[in-house]
Amino acid sequence: MIEKMKLLHIAGPKDDIDRVVKSYLNQYDIHFENAMTSLNNLKNVRPFVETNLYKETAQKGEELKQYLDVSRRTDLEVTVEQAQEIILNVYGQMAESMEKQEEIQGHLRQLKEAMAQYAPFIGLDFELCKLRDFHFIDYQFGKIAVENFHKLEQYIYQNPYTLFYECNNDSEYVWGVYFVPHTHLVEIEAVYSSFQFEAIQVPEDLEGTPRQAFEQAQELLSQYEQKLERLQMQMAELVKNREQEILAACECVESYCSNFEIRKYAACTSAKSEGEEYYILYGWMAKRDAEKLQREVAMDEKVHCVEEEPGDDLRSKPPTKLKNPKILKPFEMFVEMYGLPAYNEMDPTLFIALTYTFMFGIMFGDVGQGACLILGGVLLYKLKNIRLAGIIAVAGIWSVVFGFLYGSFFGFEEVLPALWMKPMENIMTTLMLAIGFGAALILIAMVLNMINAVRAKEYGRLLFNQSGLAGLICYGFVAFCAVLFITGNGIPAAILIGIAVGIPLIAILMKEPLSHLIEKKSHIFPEGSKVMFFVEALVEGFDVVLSYATNTISFVRVGAFALSHAGMMGVVMTLAGLEKGNPNWIIIVLGNILVAGLEGLVVGIQVLRLEYYEMFSRFYTGNGKPFISFKKRNQ
Repeated sequence: MIEKMKLLHIAGPKDDIDRVVKSYLNQYDIHFENAMTSLNNLKNVRPFVETNLYKETAQKGEELKQYLDVSRRTDLEVTVEQAQEIILNVYGQMAESMEKQEEIQGHLRQLKEAMAQYAPFIGLDFELCKLRDFHFIDYQFGKIAVENFHKLEQYIYQNPYTLFYECNNDSEYVWGVYFVPHTHLVEIEAVYSSFQFEAIQVPEDLEGTPRQAFEQAQELLSQYEQKLERLQMQMAELVKNREQEILAACECVESYCSNFEIRKYAACTSAKSEGEEYYILYGWMAKRDAEKLQREVAMDEKVHCVEEEPGDDLRSKPPTKLKNPKILKPFEMFVEMYGLPAYNEMDPTLFIALTYTFMFGIMFGDVGQGACLILGGVLLYKLKNIRLAGIIAVAGIWSVVFGFLYGSFFGFEEVLPALWMKPMENIMTTLMLAIGFGAALILIAMVLNMINAVRAKEYGRLLFNQSGLAGLICYGFVAFCAVLFITGNGIPAAILIGIAVGIPLIAILMKEPLSHLIEKKSHIFPEGSKVMFFVEALVEGFDVVLSYATNTISFVRVGAFALSHAGMMGVVMTLAGLEKGNPNWIIIVLGNILVAGLEGLVVGIQVLRLEYYEMFSRFYTGNGKPFISFKKRNQ
């Protein structure tokens, strides 16, 4: 069902908004609307614009919390002023240590960057400072892909003007340095570039060999890490001495910082007589929460709270908040996938829970496999809170039920007696019952459409829509005649059929002018040529009749998959050699897993298709606005 909503108008002194949010509004789920949208026509009303006063302090609090066990909780309560003072005081005491920490971390970054430059060339056993003394020879450090290096080796072997010294390598690259006479530098550089040699700059102030430089940097890195560790221990000790105060202060400031965002939804105005500024908030709440909040703020002189029922004159439509029993909660996923119901629509969660699982059971009737679905679905839903797993678990219950009705247990058709019938032995009955079941669901969908039309006060849709009263009479009478014919009873006279089918069909074709007529609009027929209107109506009538037929026949897949399941398991048993009396149990187990996985997936998709295209499309719009709690938005 859909939670009944009330719109709250909350106002009070501008400088009191943080207290109101902290003391009252944070205790409830409220969907705020932008107050300026509703008040934009009023004078002396402006957006509530302020810089977040708590953001900087909250950021400093986050830096302090990195030295604490944030999973711990405190019962200490502080005001926001006390919280800011605590955080700023501790942060000030740590300022010098934080500067040293940042300085050390800078040195560590530089050392790591330098070591990354030295590491590829530690195989060069030559002091780099001596390379800079070369006057007639140029050199260049770099790396080259392994496949290109093998090609380059042939060139180097044939060219007397270059020498390549390999320093290191891995599966992708070869690192090294090449030497070339200054007189041939341009030519050789071009050749190396053509082999995609990537130059790497080695620090010019490097003394000794690359290995020595790397080891020196590594030793210096270890010293700085030890300094950083000692410094962080000192900082942690300072913070832990005031752990309870800091945790309480951070929690308080973070709360005020997130609540500050409520100003985005508020408007400001000022009272001329008093000269004081006030905030105005508009928000939707569940009826019971709204009544409770109003009782709480009744004695608070600084808070003015007025509630009203949502009506047609509101500028924004009420949001939709679903409220269903725990067993139906997983099925809300299918409703959300199609679209949330509008506030004045029926919640189809119960409908889809019943019809989806029931059809799944018809199409996938097996006691053993259904029990596995229940077990797996319950475990995944409990451990991982996967809503689809909850749906599978409930669908598995109907699979077990129909497994008993079909007499099927892990594909064995002789273990259990069929309490109803075996689909493969009653093929035509299975298919005809599936079509009849589909026709019944379509009629139910039409009734639901009429209920939604009454709620929405769309009387044209109620009376003349193809899923309204006219469609119910037309389709229902044809279905009734079909039942009489199949059961061997006589059907009504042709004139009665013509009246019961023809008049509602004509009403469906003329739904637009008839809707305008009962709604007392000035133009009954739409603008344009009336001839074209009747031509379009005839085409639409043909489409309506065709859709009735195709939608009904579409349900034959319910029976077809019941047959398919029995047929696929029959193939598995044949391959396993069940008829020979010595079955291969490995094939039976693997076959059950394959059939359960593959067919379960296909059946699940097909049933969902029937729900959306054959039923939801008849009575459900799904254009509701989701209820988004401000409290949960900021968590």
